[in-house]
Amino acid sequence: MDQDAYFWQIQSGRIPQPPAAHTLGMTITAVDAASGTLQATFEGKAAFANPAGHIQGGFLSAMLDDTMGPALAATLAAGEFAPTLQLNVQFLSPAVPGVLHGTGRVLRRGGQICFLAGELAQDGRLVATATATAAIRRL
Repeated sequence: MDQDAYFWQIQSGRIPQPPAAHTLGMTITAVDAASGTLQATFEGKAAFANPAGHIQGGFLSAMLDDTMGPALAATLAAGEFAPTLQLNVQFLSPAVPGVLHGTGRVLRRGGQICFLAGELAQDGRLVATATATAAIRRL
């Protein structure tokens, strides 16, 4: 764990949360860099709803990306970042405005390519799952 890495600077309040995470109402509730896991909550805003009153899938996808990416970011060194190369999302049940709970995991971290997984739940019900591939890069 490198306290000078971007992720840990955000966690310590030295730099602000990214605007996308702020828009999604993201709060990181637990992180374990050693195991590559992260727990977060999101505010599913009414402004995110489609005409049926459900949270639109693009917002759910962004929430999943914002659980998996930071799970990996917590393991990076200062000067490293890890853009998502590929994201696959499975929508399992509708989400409504309210709190959503995300879990992100690093499944495998290679030298440059990493494989991630995530889940998003609401009221104890699994809403969506995702897998992603990310690449570790240096600034």
